[in-house]
Amino acid sequence: MAASPVSPPLHDALKPLAWLLGTWRGEEGKGDYPTIKDFKYKEEVKFDHVGQPNLEFSFCSSHYETGKPLHRERGFLKIQPGTSHLALVNTQNVGIVELSEGEVKGQEITLESHTIGRMTFGKDPAVTKINRTFRLVDADILEQVVHMETSATAPAQHHLSIQYKKVA
Repeated sequence: MAASPVSPPLHDALKPLAWLLGTWRGEEGKGDYPTIKDFKYKEEVKFDHVGQPNLEFSFCSSHYETGKPLHRERGFLKIQPGTSHLALVNTQNVGIVELSEGEVKGQEITLESHTIGRMTFGKDPAVTKINRTFRLVDADILEQVVHMETSATAPAQHHLSIQYKKVA
């Protein structure tokens, strides 16, 4: 029988982000924006590490009623060692690449994009800015709020909010 895989130790630089580790599931996210109809969604979020000085993450959302797969995001969170400054590198299945930076203060992270890349045949309006906040509300409840700005709507406005329950 093969030995079970052993997780590597968490890199010291990531200790301020250790509260994110695990699998989180949100059952009633709310989305709105001036250019679209309000909607609800479900989402599973995973934060993991491989012993390097960054966390890897995935966001997988699904339709609230049917469970049909919707939006996907994959990326990394990297903290500048010895500081509270961090960066998020994120790719999305809608053809957007996001580079955001911000701060971790206790159990809250605030991020603002400084670079948004998009494929040449992306759907208009183009996303031009993303602001994210992650906050540990309780030991097993994580909240994410996203504000977005597009080429048709400025300044950034509320887009998504969801609370996740830790499931693993």
